[in-house]
Amino acid sequence: MRVIAFQAGDMGATPILPISKCCPDGLKEIVMTYKFFVQNKTQTPQSQPIPGREADMIQGRSDGWMFKADLWNVLRRCLLIGTAQGAYYAGKQELTGEFVEVLKQAIALNPDRVASEILYASDGRAINNSAPLLALVLLSMGETVEAKHAFQSIFPQVVRTGSHFYEWLSYTKAMRGFGKIVREAGKSWLSNPDAKGLAYQLLKYQQRQGFSHRDALRLFHVKPPTEDHNQLFQWVIQGWENLPQEIPSDALAQIWWYEWLKRNPERTHEAIAKGRLTHEMAAPVGKMDKRAWQLLFNDMPIGAMLRNLGSLTELDVLTADNRDNLKRVAKVLNSAEHLRKGRIHPIDVLKALKTYQSGGQLGRSQKTWQPVPRIVDILEQALELSFEVMQPTGKVFLHAIDVSGSMSYYSVSSIGLTCCEIATTMALATAKAEPHYVIRGFATDFRDLKITARDSFRDAIAKASNQNFGGTDAAVAYEWAIKHKFKADVFCFWTDCESWAGRKHPSQALAEYRRKVNPGAKAVYVTLAPYNISLIDPQDSMSWDIAGFDPGTPRLIQMIAAGEL
Repeated sequence: MRVIAFQAGDMGATPILPISKCCPDGLKEIVMTYKFFVQNKTQTPQSQPIPGREADMIQGRSDGWMFKADLWNVLRRCLLIGTAQGAYYAGKQELTGEFVEVLKQAIALNPDRVASEILYASDGRAINNSAPLLALVLLSMGETVEAKHAFQSIFPQVVRTGSHFYEWLSYTKAMRGFGKIVREAGKSWLSNPDAKGLAYQLLKYQQRQGFSHRDALRLFHVKPPTEDHNQLFQWVIQGWENLPQEIPSDALAQIWWYEWLKRNPERTHEAIAKGRLTHEMAAPVGKMDKRAWQLLFNDMPIGAMLRNLGSLTELDVLTADNRDNLKRVAKVLNSAEHLRKGRIHPIDVLKALKTYQSGGQLGRSQKTWQPVPRIVDILEQALELSFEVMQPTGKVFLHAIDVSGSMSYYSVSSIGLTCCEIATTMALATAKAEPHYVIRGFATDFRDLKITARDSFRDAIAKASNQNFGGTDAAVAYEWAIKHKFKADVFCFWTDCESWAGRKHPSQALAEYRRKVNPGAKAVYVTLAPYNISLIDPQDSMSWDIAGFDPGTPRLIQMIAAGEL
């Protein structure tokens, strides 16, 4: 189509510029076609849905258009990441409301699969057990017989400690009340055949979440199955007015020593040594000094050790010249087996590392201490060991860490771990397992973070945290790789998935990269926020969407790279 433009009202006037081409008669013409509109588009601004894919897409809270995340993917994200902390684009009430609705839909579709997802998250993969416990309550509220059976089958594996039991009770009271199925579960937990293990839980966690074990026993009308249970329940309800002359049984030994310590607080050392009391048992009633803490340290399990490194340092139990105690810290924390059995999540170690390094400025402790460099090194090694990795695949990885403003805002713990810090930690853990990699950060451009596998986790976090800026455009990673002809086997994105600022969608940029550089390139998006959006084109069989904060994520990425999935 050709259009000649003249000044209005003067058919003999000179044509209006701009002029694109001379005509034979001396007039200038402007060539204008609608080819740009009718041709097949390979680029669409992220502020608009991809033409023809509108039904597959949803507008995110950032106003960018992304693909809808699968129901089961969203469920796993919420279980692993949790929704009790607000994110940059949504508050905790909104996120948790969406989580509940997703749970209800999933339970109606397949309660057994929901039960499997709850177990998967509860077994040391979730940040903590709160989201699986909330989901457990929703599962008990399912309308079908299958949902009730699924709840009963997984209850003992999810509600493992007294702390879990109290939290489950508080959610149950708030959301549904104590019907038959709940009473059966409560009775079963309090009738644990392992009377010694039950006594340990009842003593260690005497009250939480507005409940005490006395409340629970009265609520569930538990009949003691053995004499040990009978004496234990009597202690819970009435206490021991008179201390028995002798320890009633092995199952009640810790109870006896706790009661003895209440009456003899000046003999705390003896009670800890002979009664094998934990700090939760001894501290409220005993006189805690350096020697008492040393005795506790000698038998301290891994979770308690991580939480108390600062206190132990402040009390001079852990010092730079106490080689025996430092050896024990290394033996416990630098054991992959101890980490696994203790269900220690990498974020637990990262929190401990950041808290300990702060000398008491972070976290809820009122104490201050001078960090021991050797303990910082041990925590670094523990963090690396807390991730699951396999032998190097030999593939080339491009790690793209979201360093946009939203990633520095979203905090996932009480001591202020941001998504950016966690993304950096997980990316570095993956990079440390592979010799061929690049780590860069994206926001509205794609910049070198100067992070290598030789960096410590604390140094890598500092480098990434200093780069937080601007909007979010995940497509810039592909554009950089096209420009530099970087032949990546796997692109790994660590992001909250809210990409909105680009000239093209990430899926379009990936398709272009495959046309121009590597047709076999795979893409993995590790989502670090519990949103219902995805950057993965559901029609792309070589792209994966993985819920974040799973210790097995680096290993899963390696399996994808090796073609095992």
